[in-house]
Amino acid sequence: MSDKEKLDAFVAHVQQLKQEIHKVIIGQDEVVDQVLISMFSRGHCLLVGVPGLAKTLLVNTISQSLGLGFSRIQFTPDLMPSDIIGAEILDETRNFKFIKGPLFTNMVLADEINRTPPKTQSALLEAMQERCVTAGGTSYPLDAPFFVLATQNPIEQEGTYPLPEAQLDRFMFNIWVDYPSFIEEMAIVKSTTSDYNISVSPVLSGQEIIDYQDLIRRIPVADNVLEYAVNLVTSTRLNTGNAPEITKKYITWGAGPRASQYLIIGAKCHAAMRGKYSPDIEDVKAVALPILRHRLVKNYKAEAEGYSMDKIIESLL
Repeated sequence: MSDKEKLDAFVAHVQQLKQEIHKVIIGQDEVVDQVLISMFSRGHCLLVGVPGLAKTLLVNTISQSLGLGFSRIQFTPDLMPSDIIGAEILDETRNFKFIKGPLFTNMVLADEINRTPPKTQSALLEAMQERCVTAGGTSYPLDAPFFVLATQNPIEQEGTYPLPEAQLDRFMFNIWVDYPSFIEEMAIVKSTTSDYNISVSPVLSGQEIIDYQDLIRRIPVADNVLEYAVNLVTSTRLNTGNAPEITKKYITWGAGPRASQYLIIGAKCHAAMRGKYSPDIEDVKAVALPILRHRLVKNYKAEAEGYSMDKIIESLL
């Protein structure tokens, strides 16, 4: 099967996937799209939104439609690294035996990641980056595909441990989950207050996902698109010659090279999902907001003048 035929099959599978997901999730098209893009790009997602917007349900539904293993970890202030990685215990023969923790699955939902101390956060983030965990001096590889979806509540800041910049950088996307529209909320209330049972059938297997992830890496990119992505990222840095006025005025820290990598891989996946065989500048623009949103640090002046991060990024595009 040629790569072109595989890409056509990928588009059909993505459509099927969305149909299955939207049996349960009403609206939130953009969020579903972005989660799928980051998954097929081998990235991880940070979902930010107030409670009750179906963040957990979304992750659960996606894992069912992909036929993947799923575990949910509720992050609390007393959660220890061994609670998520696993621990060594003495078995009946008085030998140490490693009991795997909830991280050993395909999809992990890290609920309220900013509620747990940095010690546990960094254990999860090592697993995200290296795709293996270390316990008792031994490294254990994690299952492939491995995908972390972390959620964060933007309202309450009491008793939270905000993720440091270096750790935020590990997430490919920072997805803002917003309230549903009036019509969507009507449909949500109607479907959730009746005794209507919906079953989600798996569309893809783990191996097919890995094959599609490899396929997306093989998509060619034109030099002008590559140039645009790298230019966009360097325009957020103060010490470069091409920093525009808005960067000098409102930004303290710009995005690192990881942002450029994610812009290209995200654009490839965005193009493939729409049946295009190569990404263009529009695809880079489509994924720029969730990729750059958590990588830039704005200064006090931006706060004072009411400039949101999204507004700054949009003016750089």
